[in-house]
Amino acid sequence: MRTLILLLFISCSLSTFAQTLRVAVAGIAHGHSTWILNYKDKESIQLAGVYDKDTALANRYAKKYGFSPSIIYPDLGKMLDAVKPQAVLAFGSIYSHLEVVEACAPRGIHVMVEKPLAVSVAHARKMDSLARKYHIYLLTNYETSWYPSVAKTFQLALDSNYTGQIRKAVIHDGHQGPKEIGCSPEFLAWLTDPVLNGGGALVDFGCYGANLMTHLMKGQQPIAVTAVTRQYKPLIYPKVDDDATIIVDYPDAQCIIQASWNWPYNRKDMEVYGERGYIFAPDSKTLVLRQGNTVTNRRVTADDIAVYEDPFKYLAAVVQGKIQVTPDGLYALPNNLIVVKILEAAKESARTGKKVILR
Repeated sequence: MRTLILLLFISCSLSTFAQTLRVAVAGIAHGHSTWILNYKDKESIQLAGVYDKDTALANRYAKKYGFSPSIIYPDLGKMLDAVKPQAVLAFGSIYSHLEVVEACAPRGIHVMVEKPLAVSVAHARKMDSLARKYHIYLLTNYETSWYPSVAKTFQLALDSNYTGQIRKAVIHDGHQGPKEIGCSPEFLAWLTDPVLNGGGALVDFGCYGANLMTHLMKGQQPIAVTAVTRQYKPLIYPKVDDDATIIVDYPDAQCIIQASWNWPYNRKDMEVYGERGYIFAPDSKTLVLRQGNTVTNRRVTADDIAVYEDPFKYLAAVVQGKIQVTPDGLYALPNNLIVVKILEAAKESARTGKKVILR
């Protein structure tokens, strides 16, 4: 009897261990790095290593969030070889994403980067090539990917055909400004750098709309992009734009993306208009639906629609083979290659004052 109990205990322990994803963090200057450094569900995610050249910052975070200083490394390659993670979470500058993939891909380590995928199409293509060559997952994390309201919008518009053919989407993202909302000095240093971030509000928040619209268009690449950027606060953000309006044209539809560090409040919302219906997702769990004169307000949760509200558990499910990544999915590489193309075209349009045709 004791032997049977012991065997059951070992079996359960091994099963639990098998479901734990071993991850490392590459860069911690992104304000969102605290999500994983302070992660509570140790049975799902094990933090095995932390890489950052700023070891003083890493040690401060170790003390604040309770992880061991012994897992901190100032060298990315040495960390990867020492801790052998199954996946790496990139929380450095967007420019550093390529470096992370260059280190991880040949070692067969999967990567999830914070949005957007890359600072340029050239970087994105190199990352795509490496991911394909070494057969790793390369995912891009967006907050709106976790929203039940977004998942339900897609289901209604794409699967249930509630709107009819989609003709227009209007997507707003942003906040009062990174300095205004209290982003750390380490975060601000690269977020407001045109090289390390790839731009300002256009990149930081324009990527959300490009990502969502690419899924709504089932992975179709747009035909043209037109954009206007502004510097309403040049004394605070002298090197980058702090406001952008991007028009993304498709053969039969259009998306208007409004990205800003000048909103009077935090916002991530989406309007989808079709031939016979309208869907408005004003926040993560609210929908306003309209067909004709009938207006319905709905609260939507993860109990109503299948969605991962935790990106790290999504990553674990992908790596462990529990779910498949569809090409036009919000985290997926093909989707996010198009996102970077849209952002690069938008920057070029804003610079030249002309519409940019995508090829």
